[in-house]
Amino acid sequence: MGLFLKYILSILIFFPLVSGIFLFFINKENERLLRNLATFLSLVEFIISIFLFVYFKSSAYEFQFVEKFRWIKTFGATYYLGIDGVSLFLILLTTLLSFISLLSSYKYVKVHVKEFVILMLALETFMIGTFAALDILLFYLFWEFMLIPMYFIIGIWGSARKIYSAVKFILYTLAGSLIMLFGLIVIFILHYDQTGSFTFNILKLYHTHIPLGLQIILFIAIFIGFAVKVPVFPFHTWLADAHTEAPTAGSVILAGVLLKFGIYGFFRFAIPLMPEATLILTPFILVLAVIGIIYGALVSMVQKDLKRLVAFSSISHMGFIMLGLFAMTAISVDGSILQLINHGISTGALFLFVGMLYERRHTRLISDFGGIAKKVPILAALFMITVLSSIGLPGLNGFVGEFLILVGSFKQYTVFTVIATSGVIFAAVYLLWMFQRVMFQNITNSKNEQFKDMDLREIVTIIPLIFLMLYIGLYPTPFLSRIDPTVTHFVNMINHHKYAYNLIKAKIGLFNA
Repeated sequence: MGLFLKYILSILIFFPLVSGIFLFFINKENERLLRNLATFLSLVEFIISIFLFVYFKSSAYEFQFVEKFRWIKTFGATYYLGIDGVSLFLILLTTLLSFISLLSSYKYVKVHVKEFVILMLALETFMIGTFAALDILLFYLFWEFMLIPMYFIIGIWGSARKIYSAVKFILYTLAGSLIMLFGLIVIFILHYDQTGSFTFNILKLYHTHIPLGLQIILFIAIFIGFAVKVPVFPFHTWLADAHTEAPTAGSVILAGVLLKFGIYGFFRFAIPLMPEATLILTPFILVLAVIGIIYGALVSMVQKDLKRLVAFSSISHMGFIMLGLFAMTAISVDGSILQLINHGISTGALFLFVGMLYERRHTRLISDFGGIAKKVPILAALFMITVLSSIGLPGLNGFVGEFLILVGSFKQYTVFTVIATSGVIFAAVYLLWMFQRVMFQNITNSKNEQFKDMDLREIVTIIPLIFLMLYIGLYPTPFLSRIDPTVTHFVNMINHHKYAYNLIKAKIGLFNA
């Protein structure tokens, strides 16, 4: 067990990739075998990740399960892995949703099954590697590599405009990544000038002194790279197309995991590397966050396509998470990180339900449904729990995260928080209105008379997410107790830059009531 735990992060990173290589040698005609093996192997990966949760020391903020080896000695690059309370749950979310995505794909992916399951497993490797990497070069490589499987997943197994959406997705994310790379390279050069050695070790780079003016320029460059991934308004335009055209499994991973990398990048890299620039630019970032909350909600209200509605709702929800993170109080950041997990659970489940409805009617138009609750009572009940979770009903997971964000942000940025609160009301409007039109009223289309309720595989797919919605909503302590030490250390680090607070005090005052 000691050796297993010592290298558990490497095992988690490379087990899916090795599994994909193993599946490569199976005849592509054995589609059932390929599906079953891929799903089973992803379940094994999730079970391995649970050991992280069990053996994680919840009272410590330091990185745990650390692995560090020399990689490229000349450039000071290391194979450096480790997790804290934030990356712990993001890795658990990744392994869970990867398993659920493969389990959900049995009906939706009917061609090139072998290629699909191999790409999904490779994508899991790169996602976990990104969350575990503490060497920026290693992080950047994993970050870029994970775009490749998702590009093919959208482009091959997507719907009508799949090529357009895949190309748009890759162009936006690559453009943001290249701008971010420019900022990182400048930081590496500054560190070399100050220490005489190259390093990509993020903990060492935290101590690099960057002049304030240059900090602002570099923060903007790195901000763009991460903002595209969130996505922050106005860098969001790739999102709806990618979500809408991706297969169900792709949409679940996009919403549940890939959108989290932007927030994670801000938390792990951008803010600690350039805290003064962060504090100066925070009011402007919060403006974009609040715009995203309202814009995403209003656009969701007018959507006729179920999948596009859920996609635009993600823009609104991610705006809340940005608000909590950049309010930079312990409570708001706790809420922001927890809401990252909640969003992956709730929105991932929403996309699964949209996929189930599409599989039965081969349409995503809201107007084509109506009255089907009486035909599919199990689906309607579980779908309703998911909708209420996404709204933030007390007793479900979404409420805990949003409540902490709003409470933690209110004292620091009162006006922003008050405006953002309207997003909660809008969410109730567009989600409940959508549910009412799809599930209730009278059946006016004869095709809806033939609706079948969820089968056993679909119930097994969705139950873990429903369980987490209830568990986190009723008892979030096991999550918050592991997140809080990391968040407290993060907030204390920001608070040490007292002169920066004095510098921006007047600016912040303009935005407070």
